[in-house]
Amino acid sequence: MEDETNWLSPKVLFLSVMVGCVMVKGVALLWWRPRKIEEHFSKQGIRGPPYHFFIGNVRELVGMMLKASSHPMPFSHNILPRVLSFYHHWRKIYGATFLVWFGPTFRLTVADPDLIREIFSRSEFYEKNEAHPLIKQLEGDGLLSLKGEKWAHHRKIITPTFHMENLKLLIPVVVKSVTDMLDELSGNLSESGEIEIDVYEWFQILTEDVITRTAFGSSYEDGRAIFRLQSQQMLLCAEAFQKVFIPGFRFFPTKRNIKSWKIDKEIKKSLVKLIERRRASSSCSGGGDAAAKDLLGLMIEASKSSANVTVKDIVEECKSFFFAGKQTTSNLLTWTTILLAMHPEWQAKARDEVLRVCGSRDIPTKDDVVKLKTLSMIINESLRLYPPIVATIRRARADVELGGYKIPSGTELLVPILAVHHDQAIWGNDANEFNPARFTDGVVRAAKHPVGFIPFGLGVRTCIGQNLALLQTKLMLAIMIQRFTFHLSPNYQHAPTVLMLLYPQHGAPIIFRRLDGQD
Repeated sequence: MEDETNWLSPKVLFLSVMVGCVMVKGVALLWWRPRKIEEHFSKQGIRGPPYHFFIGNVRELVGMMLKASSHPMPFSHNILPRVLSFYHHWRKIYGATFLVWFGPTFRLTVADPDLIREIFSRSEFYEKNEAHPLIKQLEGDGLLSLKGEKWAHHRKIITPTFHMENLKLLIPVVVKSVTDMLDELSGNLSESGEIEIDVYEWFQILTEDVITRTAFGSSYEDGRAIFRLQSQQMLLCAEAFQKVFIPGFRFFPTKRNIKSWKIDKEIKKSLVKLIERRRASSSCSGGGDAAAKDLLGLMIEASKSSANVTVKDIVEECKSFFFAGKQTTSNLLTWTTILLAMHPEWQAKARDEVLRVCGSRDIPTKDDVVKLKTLSMIINESLRLYPPIVATIRRARADVELGGYKIPSGTELLVPILAVHHDQAIWGNDANEFNPARFTDGVVRAAKHPVGFIPFGLGVRTCIGQNLALLQTKLMLAIMIQRFTFHLSPNYQHAPTVLMLLYPQHGAPIIFRRLDGQD
C-alpha cells in the first residue's frame, strides 16, 4: 500500500508526465515531423535520400566527403565531385532541387538561378542561417551573422570603410606590404634565381598586414597582436572540425577547449582595452583623424551618438572583419596563383599587360589598377572556378512560395554556389575549363544568366568587403608578376577541400623564378 501511495504521489506523477511529454516530443521531432516534411515535398515532386532516425543523411554525407578527400585529384578544374561530393552524387539521382537531412534538420538544395535570385532579393522572407557555434565564436557576432535592424544599422556605419575612394588611400599600404615580402623572398633565392614557397601560408601573412591596417589604422600594432591570437583560435577551430562532431562537446573542459576559451577571453579583453584607448585619444584630439576611415574609428564614432552600438558590438565587428577579410583574400590569391602556374599562357598575357601599363618596376597606382583588364578577367575566372565560399544557406522566415514550390517556415535553403559556377547550362560546354576570356565584356555578359556568378553573394547581404578583396588581389598579383614567373612545384597535389572556406588540402607549393633582367 505504501509503495502504491508513493507511486501516486504528486511529485512522482509530475515527473512521469514530464518524461512522457519529452518522449512524445522527441518522437515527434525525430520521426513524425521528418516523415511529414518528406511527404510535403514529395507531393511537389521533390525527393531526396531517405531520412534515418536522428542522424538523417549524415552517415552517407560524411562518408562521401571523407572518400572524396582521401586522395588528390588530377589537374582538372572539375572540382564539384570532390568538394561538394554529396550534392554531386544526389543531384544525379534526384535532380538539382532535392531534400537532404543534417540530423533532424532538413535543407532544400536550390541551384536554379531564377530561384536563387528570388531568395537573395526577398530578404523579408529569407534570412541568413545561424552559424555553427564554433564558427560564430571565431568570426564574431558582427555583420556576418547579425540580422534585421541591427544588421542594417551596423552595415550603414561600416560601409564608408569600403568606399572605393577610401580604399584607394590604402594602396601604399598594400604596396609596402607586398614589396617588403617580395624583397625578403628575393634575398632567399637560390643561385639559379628561384625559390619554392607554400603560397597558401605566405598569402595569409601578407593579407593579415593589410586587413589589420584597414581595421585599426593608427592602432595597427596593437591590433596586429590581437589578430595573431585570433589566428591561433582559427587553428583550434579547424582542428575541432576535423574530428567527429559530438553535440555539446565544446562545453567540456578538454585541453583544446580550455585553450580556446582562454584565447577568446584574451582577445575580447585586449580589444576592449584598445577601444577605450582609441576612444580617449579621439576625445583628446577633438574627433578623429583625417586618414582613411578605418573600421575601429567608424564604430567608435557611431557609439558616441548611438546607444545601440556598444563596446561588445565593436569587439565582434573587429573579429568578423579580420576573419572574413583575411581568409577571403588569401584564398583568392592562392587559387589565382595556382591557376596562373597551371596556365602559363595566361600568366604571360597578364604580365604583358602589367609591364605595358606599369613598367617593369614602377609601383602600380590607383589609375593603373583600373587599366589592368586582363588581370580582372583572370581574377573573375578564379572566383568562378574556386569561389572561397562554396555554398550558402538561407532560412525561410514564414511559409512562402518559391517558384511554385510551397516552402514551410523554418526550411533551410542550401545554395551550392560552386555548382552554379560550374553549370554547363549557364556557362557552356567549357564550364570546367579555365577561360578568363569569357569575362571580356564584363561579369554581366559572361554567363547565360546574370545570377550565374555569385562569389560574393547577391542582394542586400552582398559581401561588404569585396572591393577591398579585389583591390588587394589585383595589386599583389601585379607586383608579383612584374618580378617573378611562378610554376607549380613537383610537390604540388591538387586537392581543393572545404573547411569553412575552399582551401588546398595539401598546401600550395609554388616555384618563383626571377624574371630575366631583375635584380
